[in-house]
Amino acid sequence: MWDKVRLVQDQFRFEVLKTDGSSRARLGRIDTPHGSFQTPSFIFCATKAAIKSGTMPDLKRHGADIILSNTYHLMLQPGPDIIARHGGLHKFLGWDGPMLTDSGGFQVFSLGHGSVADEIKGRRGDARPMTRLKIHERDGVSFRSYTDGAKVTLTPEKSIDIQRKLGADFIVVFDECTPFHVDRRYTERALRMTHRWADRCIAEFDRTTEEYGPRQGSAGPQALYGICSGGVYRDLREDSADFVNSRAYFGQAVGDCLGATPEQMTEVVGYAMDRLRRDRPTHLLGIGGVRDIWTGVGQGIDTFDCVSPTRIARHGWALVRWGENWRLNMRNARFRDDTEPLDPECDCATCATYSRAYIHHLLKAGELLGMYLITVHNIRFMMRMLAAVRGAIATDRFEEEKARWIAPDRPGPDGA
Repeated sequence: MWDKVRLVQDQFRFEVLKTDGSSRARLGRIDTPHGSFQTPSFIFCATKAAIKSGTMPDLKRHGADIILSNTYHLMLQPGPDIIARHGGLHKFLGWDGPMLTDSGGFQVFSLGHGSVADEIKGRRGDARPMTRLKIHERDGVSFRSYTDGAKVTLTPEKSIDIQRKLGADFIVVFDECTPFHVDRRYTERALRMTHRWADRCIAEFDRTTEEYGPRQGSAGPQALYGICSGGVYRDLREDSADFVNSRAYFGQAVGDCLGATPEQMTEVVGYAMDRLRRDRPTHLLGIGGVRDIWTGVGQGIDTFDCVSPTRIARHGWALVRWGENWRLNMRNARFRDDTEPLDPECDCATCATYSRAYIHHLLKAGELLGMYLITVHNIRFMMRMLAAVRGAIATDRFEEEKARWIAPDRPGPDGA
């Protein structure tokens, strides 16, 4: 039924090219004013307009098609007006492909609840000092800037205005992200406000401004994504999905709290995917683990984003298909004399040139090159995996390839 789905809006188009016979997985293509990319796809996080320990050419060279930057951080430093004067994020950071910015809501509320980001997603973490001062439906959220302590206010309209100035191809409505520890009553109240905020975002997005026309940003046309919220509650997720379905979004994202365990996240995402329209591209916000991607694709998710691949690289962890939890700790002494490439399966510049022993040496010596080389590898790992996902859907081998990547008894690089 969905093999020939097409959604066209302004200069944006989403097309489903093929579907998997045994799941909801689908192969697609998204066209934007800054280029096209195939889905399922992973979006790397250039949170502060930079890939930590990496560069834009590294991303391009190793297969990345689309990146994400963060409204919350960029509104504080260097500020959206500076980026707009450069012609938008694309020119500012030197990226000529598609881009997405999130609304800033996730960061405001995760810090506002005195928590790390994992608390919003349901994975408990260490507490941080609260930075949010006040939340008001009409006046938005007030919080203290982590750069200088100044009071800052973010409203639905301001979030859209900032994202116009940043100029990404895809922008997202402003929402309240609820953490795992709040009850159903709080979650429902937040959901209702999020829906009203979404309508304010849509009105602002459609409004003609002095600098830009409706649905326009500093780098040209933009497309808006809605968010399906509702925490871990099926009826709230379904209600939110119905709301998103009824609005004129180009794409949709599954956000908010996703549960306390991988199993619960699969269940919560399922609540949303059972209800959301299938003619739109669907993004899973802030999720990018190996198992999570294969599971999410099987549920119909088209795009993912996560800071994890580059973050763990800075701590010496290299991603490999066959490793325990898909990782190797390159600080481990067992690699001290290991002359093998980091990953024999990988074709990245790191694996083609350097040994595990050398990377281990760099990390132990505190050389920044070690973090950089693992970052390059992790970038390529993610792109190889998403290429495997797409190839499996195209050849009707999705479940077989999924098992090769996530089965507990998956073979190593030598087939053992």
